[in-house]
Amino acid sequence: MAPHPVGLIAGAGRFPLEIARSARAAGRRVVACGLRELTDPGIDAAADETLWLHLGEFEALFGAFRSAGVEQVLMAGKVPKAFLWERPEAVKFDATAWRLAGEVRDRADDSLMRAVAGAIESQGFALLDQVSLTPELRAPRGVLGRHTPDDAQWADIAFGWPVARALGGMDVGQSIVVQDRAVMALEAVEGTDAAIARGCALARVSEGVGPCVLKVAKPGQDPRFDMPTIGLATIRAMIAGGARALAIEANATVVVDRDALVQEADAAGIVVIGLDDSSLARRATG
Repeated sequence: MAPHPVGLIAGAGRFPLEIARSARAAGRRVVACGLRELTDPGIDAAADETLWLHLGEFEALFGAFRSAGVEQVLMAGKVPKAFLWERPEAVKFDATAWRLAGEVRDRADDSLMRAVAGAIESQGFALLDQVSLTPELRAPRGVLGRHTPDDAQWADIAFGWPVARALGGMDVGQSIVVQDRAVMALEAVEGTDAAIARGCALARVSEGVGPCVLKVAKPGQDPRFDMPTIGLATIRAMIAGGARALAIEANATVVVDRDALVQEADAAGIVVIGLDDSSLARRATG
């Protein structure tokens, strides 16, 4: 008997496309919900079936998933909070959305996403971890590519790691830009790529010299939503700004388009490395 189709709520970026393709390759039928003016149109080809809705149309989403026989749901891709006021024509809150908006204690990412997760599960759907069907997208430990950190980059990574952890603990952002053991930028509502551009604009950039970007999971990260993700856009933002190293949290960060990402990073002389608390501690103690 074929397994029930999986429902995919697709935000921005290529992560939802990777999930849809991998799930189908594994024999799962994928019913996707694309968000108008946000989701990559490629989701139409990546999924078996796509329903296009405005952000906030929960009741139509639940009805469509139920009609399709969906029992398990995945959420993938970013839904920037700025989208709410930058694209008001693409947002249509139904009664469920308005109720959730009134119940959340604040507008922090975790508060909003936990409210959405609770609404999904209250309808009888099982909300899966984002990479439960695509474990190969998790960042491995170690260097991804040809380049390894030099001493100055290791110093910046060691300095920045606890700062990035603290930022995530406050549910503000997951990325920081560091140079010479000074913080150039902290990610907030603008997102990783804009934070990289802002930090690089303040950094000292020359041939072979540039800041480091760090991206880590929040303490107690809920793997059902908002896992830190990097892709080609991350590397291209670093190239444009002159950043020279990217340190990501191993096993907790999603790497989309890995082969192409590593190829572009190698060509630009950018270090990409997966680390965790224990590997940093081992290096610090020699």
